[in-house]
Amino acid sequence: MPTITSPFRPAFAPAPRPLATWFGVGGGASRFESPATIDELRTLLGDDPDLRIIGEGANLLVDDDGVDGLVVSLERLSAVERTSDDTIRVGAGVPLMRLVVDLVRERLAGLESLAGIPASIGGAVTMNAGGRFGEIADITRRIHAIDRDGNELTIERNEIAFGYRHSGLGDLIVTGADLAVRPVAPDEGEELRARLKEIMAYKGRSQPMGSHSAGCVFRNPTLEADLDGIGDAGQRVSAGLLIDRAGCKGLAIGGASVSARHANFITTSTGAQARDVIELIELVKEHVEDEFNIGLETEVVIWRKGDKAS
Repeated sequence: MPTITSPFRPAFAPAPRPLATWFGVGGGASRFESPATIDELRTLLGDDPDLRIIGEGANLLVDDDGVDGLVVSLERLSAVERTSDDTIRVGAGVPLMRLVVDLVRERLAGLESLAGIPASIGGAVTMNAGGRFGEIADITRRIHAIDRDGNELTIERNEIAFGYRHSGLGDLIVTGADLAVRPVAPDEGEELRARLKEIMAYKGRSQPMGSHSAGCVFRNPTLEADLDGIGDAGQRVSAGLLIDRAGCKGLAIGGASVSARHANFITTSTGAQARDVIELIELVKEHVEDEFNIGLETEVVIWRKGDKAS
């Protein structure tokens, strides 16, 4: 039936679907789907090969105007299967933080170094999520993915170009991963739980864990020249240290502010908008550029209308 319009009543258009991110701000998607199977995902790719994939929304900022096109969540690809004594197969939609806790409870070691990192497995693999205690590349055996033409792929660890916050898998949609685990004896289970608590306690002391944020905003840069009191040429240094030394802690725009606890975190408060975060990101980059002649690169992905899906 055709849509009837009048000068007094606009044609009906569905409201944008809100996109949940850890910043707690930003716009929505004009179309949103959550496939339960690879076949359903393949069908969606046939409809829109340029669709965007959203995971936990932990490393994502959506502009206030939202995004056009199709956004797909893989949250229903959430199976976890023990395929051997030392390997588990995990769907892309499984939350990493929940998986870490569940494995420790089952006395399976290997992932505890990733405690407190907010990500889905798919997102964690795609960006090689990690931190001070390790990265997901350390325990990845192989990944399962689908390309934009709908072809399913299995890629072994030695074929993946893992690097710092990089996997080389950006053109693929990761649908799952085989991860290395190590069963521990009952008397080692307490040590494993203690290690998990130790890592979480460290993060609680050093990061604004209770605030709305997306984790580290900027990648740690590699110095092109010696920097007195910071590091030597060729050394990867803390972006948070640079931001702190540039006097940015506590810097704020609207409802967004640079965390006083960890300078590489931007937190949001009630009434904040995505544009506050975006403007603050640019301001921090300007301060660090002016102070150290270093151009920071964002680790957080920003979605805007009209941009190519990423």
